Amino acid sequence: MAAAFSFICVVHAEGLNPDRLGVLYNADDASSTQIARFYAVRRAIPPENVVGLHFGSANVLAPEALAPIRKYALDRLPGAVQSLALVWSRPFAVGCMSITTAFAAGYRAEFCVPGCALTAPNLLFDSEGWLPADTVGWWPAMLIPTDDPARARALIERGIAADGSAPAGAVYLVRTKDPARNVRAATYADVEQMQAQRYHIVELSTPITKDLPAAIAYFTGAVRVEEMEHIRFLPGAIADHLTSTGGVLAGGSQMSALAWLDQGATASYGSVSEPCNSLQKFPNVDVLLRHYARGETVLEAYWKSVEMPGQGLFIGEPLARPYAASRR
Repeated sequence: MAAAFSFICVVHAEGLNPDRLGVLYNADDASSTQIARFYAVRRAIPPENVVGLHFGSANVLAPEALAPIRKYALDRLPGAVQSLALVWSRPFAVGCMSITTAFAAGYRAEFCVPGCALTAPNLLFDSEGWLPADTVGWWPAMLIPTDDPARARALIERGIAADGSAPAGAVYLVRTKDPARNVRAATYADVEQMQAQRYHIVELSTPITKDLPAAIAYFTGAVRVEEMEHIRFLPGAIADHLTSTGGVLAGGSQMSALAWLDQGATASYGSVSEPCNSLQKFPNVDVLLRHYARGETVLEAYWKSVEMPGQGLFIGEPLARPYAASRR
């Protein structure tokens, strides 16, 4: 599929790289331990950046239990570490917060105010550079799920395969017949106007019954994505669906973000507690695509795209950087 690209991408001196990524795993879980070690080797992450922790396997960690675990990890990681890979599937939440934001910033109730109220802001939203630990005292995290070791290894390999590939794929912006979850569609016209020189943009409406090839990004709003089997993702692809509990990775009543990884995406996002449909609590498509196209890692780009990330779980292979080597 042809695309019109206009990339001027550089690897910023302040960008995320293996030396600046801490890898945390559950030392009491064999799958978590094995995948963390595999990931560290495949991504050439320094051994001192890999730290084993001890905690249970409940879906939700109690807020009071997080502080000592987080402190133990941060005390043992080198000062150069700026971001985290959490290598496990459970817990995926801390109270009403996602585990990725709770590890990033610590548990704070203002990150998930009950009801539909707006929550604490992302200090890194649409920011330049990437030294979050040094500048704002946060260690933004992304979860590598390990409940299915074959999926985890395939995810890691996709992230590696994506690096510098400058994929000439399509960004699919999908409108659905679900009014509450289709709210992000109101931004699609602006996204196409802003990103058409960088990506091949395709706007669609459900139901979708045809194959959707060469997807580098896919954004929709639905309880579950009925057309999932038709999507063909390229390495480095990002995808998410705006709904209430896409970040609930086990025991939820809605499609979880894991379905995107199963289909071949390299990163996704979903909320772990009721966010209502506030756009600030979900990825801003324009911001996400812009930072990704600049050659930032998927962790950087996804984190910079959510204004209020307290309830949002970031999952995927953190270091995937498809556009880093592009000069087109």
